Amino acid sequence: MLPAESSGARAAVRIRGLHKRFGDTEVLKGIDLDIASGEVVSIIGRSGSGKSTLLRCINGLETLDVGELTVEGQTVQAHDAKSLRELRRRVGMIFQGFHLFPHLSVGRNVMLAPALVRNTPRAQAAREARELLSRVGLEHKFDAAPDQLSGGQQQRVAIARALAMQPSVLLCDEITSALDPELVGEVLRVIEALAQDGMTLAMVTHEMGFARRVSDRVVFMHEGRIHESGAPGDVFESPRTPELRQFLRHVQS
Repeated sequence: MLPAESSGARAAVRIRGLHKRFGDTEVLKGIDLDIASGEVVSIIGRSGSGKSTLLRCINGLETLDVGELTVEGQTVQAHDAKSLRELRRRVGMIFQGFHLFPHLSVGRNVMLAPALVRNTPRAQAAREARELLSRVGLEHKFDAAPDQLSGGQQQRVAIARALAMQPSVLLCDEITSALDPELVGEVLRVIEALAQDGMTLAMVTHEMGFARRVSDRVVFMHEGRIHESGAPGDVFESPRTPELRQFLRHVQS
């Protein structure tokens, strides 16, 4: 399968010729990637291979030095503030850290962006926040402070907060890496449910079993390029290159 290929449906995200440099270091070296609407794509690879930078470019947190990015048919203009605002309404992102506002309740954390960005009335925002918290199993924590929650619960609130903006694409950047092992499963179950509901997902993850079970496609990045891409069974069982074989031996040992 070619790196840019998706499952054949209309591309929710289309990337062509993406290059990104930080100073003298070229981090992304010509990325071509399509993510179809409703597709779940896991991005794997060693630290420093460019995985997180790729997600940050898709979300507009990093500008593209060279290349083209299209989301839901709209080309993103990297240096146009209006274009980037529209991008961030379409693309949600969940980070390694939870980044909840400590002075706001759980419910207010989820309500904040719709109220500020979409001018959602307070009562409607509260109702939608309760529905989203119920979806991640935390409706009973609506009035709790973030520091009263476990790490896994805080990450589930962060997922609900991202969903509150009704994104068409959700990006997940190593969202379990800051969690104790016993809390990882509760977060992955929420993401798996989103995948089953048809959410378009692009996930940087080191959870290989989860990637294999949930993904429609796995993308292996190596030294700033998409090195291999294919169905989970093909990538994990029949890696074509020594770089991927070595990586899989390392993470599975």
